[in-house]
Amino acid sequence: MSTKERIFHSLFFEIVALSLLIPLGSLFSDVDMGNMTGLAIGLSLTAMCWNYVYNLMFDKKFGTNRIERTLTLRIAHGLFFELGLLFTTLPAIMWILNMDLITALILDMGMIIFFMVFAIIYNWAYDLAKHRLVST
Repeated sequence: MSTKERIFHSLFFEIVALSLLIPLGSLFSDVDMGNMTGLAIGLSLTAMCWNYVYNLMFDKKFGTNRIERTLTLRIAHGLFFELGLLFTTLPAIMWILNMDLITALILDMGMIIFFMVFAIIYNWAYDLAKHRLVST
């Protein structure tokens, strides 16, 4: 993937995810749409920045050859990414939405689950669409 395509892929991912997450998050959490929009955009920007920093550190530690990474390393990569993001986003959710720790943790875990499922579906659909467009 070229740098231009990576930027498009990432921005389109966030736009589609936020278009789904904001109304769903508002519906399931009783947080009004305005607060959910601000929170979701802030968390999205935080996740993109964390993703960049985290992957730089991870690649420095484990090398840039992604083809040879084992399943265990890939699972560890994902889990530690989410854990680092959780430590970053949890205080923000608590503060912005004026929630206690447990309520904010439940909301944050819901968003993590949403993004894990969404990422699989999005990337699969993106790869299929790209393959079909390139093949025709």
